[in-house]
Amino acid sequence: MQIERWIKNLFATPLLTRRRFPNHVRQAIEKAVATVESRHAGEIRFVIETALDFSQLRAGCTPRERALDLFGALGVWDTADNNGVLIYVLMAEHDVEIIADRGIAAKVDAAEWQTLCAVMESHFRDGRFREGALAGIEGVGDLLARHFPNAPGDRNEQPNRPVLL
Repeated sequence: MQIERWIKNLFATPLLTRRRFPNHVRQAIEKAVATVESRHAGEIRFVIETALDFSQLRAGCTPRERALDLFGALGVWDTADNNGVLIYVLMAEHDVEIIADRGIAAKVDAAEWQTLCAVMESHFRDGRFREGALAGIEGVGDLLARHFPNAPGDRNEQPNRPVLL
């Protein structure tokens, strides 16, 4: 349904996104990222975007393609062990995408990432945005801890604060 997709994106408002992810929820996301990153050597970035713009829609940009663009633009790929992970939420389409750098992607099956996306989307459908975000962060943190345990000298290579677009 191309028309439905256009309508969802063109009529989505930043106000609605801020209501679903108010300051206290964004602060909880930031704290959760910092907490789970203390258990592993990976990096997590959380991005919430209200909608795709007209040019992206006209070009047929999918949520996954947009997440890949942001993965590069935010430098999530630029970690010492190639273990950065982007959690991308496109509010207009109620879509979650997880993009993992090659170091962690080689160790985690795509189905595991999709399961985490589905868990988050389920929470979001029920209006539980805080719970969905925190469940996703915890799940990504568990996978990173399993494959990239915390090591001496690890440093925080990416900001923990969620990006709101």
